[in-house]
Amino acid sequence: MTDSRLGRRRLLGTAVGAAVATVATDSVLPSTAPAAPGRRDPGGPAVTYRWLGTSGWRVDIGGKTVLVDPYLSRFGTGLFEPPFDPATRLTVDPRRVAEHAGTPQTILVTHTHWDHYNDVPHIAGQSGARVFGTLTAYHLGLAYGLPTAQLSPVRGGEVLDFGDYTVEVVASLHSRNASYSMAFPGVRAAVPPRPETIADLPEGDTLAFQLTPRGGPSVFFMGASDFAERNLAGLAPDVAMVAVPNTDVTHEYVPRLLGALDRPATVVPVHWDNFETELENPPPVTPGDRERLDIFVAAVRRVAPRTRILLPRYLTPYTFG
Repeated sequence: MTDSRLGRRRLLGTAVGAAVATVATDSVLPSTAPAAPGRRDPGGPAVTYRWLGTSGWRVDIGGKTVLVDPYLSRFGTGLFEPPFDPATRLTVDPRRVAEHAGTPQTILVTHTHWDHYNDVPHIAGQSGARVFGTLTAYHLGLAYGLPTAQLSPVRGGEVLDFGDYTVEVVASLHSRNASYSMAFPGVRAAVPPRPETIADLPEGDTLAFQLTPRGGPSVFFMGASDFAERNLAGLAPDVAMVAVPNTDVTHEYVPRLLGALDRPATVVPVHWDNFETELENPPPVTPGDRERLDIFVAAVRRVAPRTRILLPRYLTPYTFG
């Protein structure tokens, strides 16, 4: 963590970038219109999607709320302003969480790095929501004192019916940095002591999720920029929340991913913002991440010229249908 442009990407191997129809030259990229084509039955429940930053989403389906990787506390670790400190203490901002998380019934966790999992035990404890994630997420939930009745370990392949929506769980992969590695690898095969620092939250294996409200459209959620191509066969989502790659060590990332997903009608880039800042629009993006945006835009336009690319803004309600 010595190079301010490349250090955090070498460390984490997490996603960057965002895209619109053309690459903007402003300091922050503009958003496109909030609606996008999809396959939706008008008799289904009203559905809105709000980006919480990083790869986090709040999805309101009728009177029900689903959260995906809700990281709202957004505290500093030195990741964006080095030096990075792996011993940074975990903390929750209860005011910000209460303001934006709602009262979810379901929380979906792609993996357990702090910028995906940090707020999950607090939200589940306050709301009673059930948490779906890897076995590591299950054991960490127990370490935080959550009851087993609120923790559901999943592996990929499960198709879960919640009445107004279904969730298909997909076994996935975490992104790799330029050294073909990642920060804080590993799993928790048993209940650990209560985590205290960001290093106590390992990757813990990675999942993706496809959420389909009754009547559609279907939406695919990624939390990191790698995937198991064969696991995506047949999903064909209408909308894909895509984690943009931070390095070129994953071979043909965009062509393989969009091909495996059958070229969704809409792609929404995620995990491109500086997630150690306030949730204020326009979302901040570093120069290095903007550079990677150009590469991502060009690849999507080349591979799927009919696909709409939507850059989300924080907490803005989007509808697809």
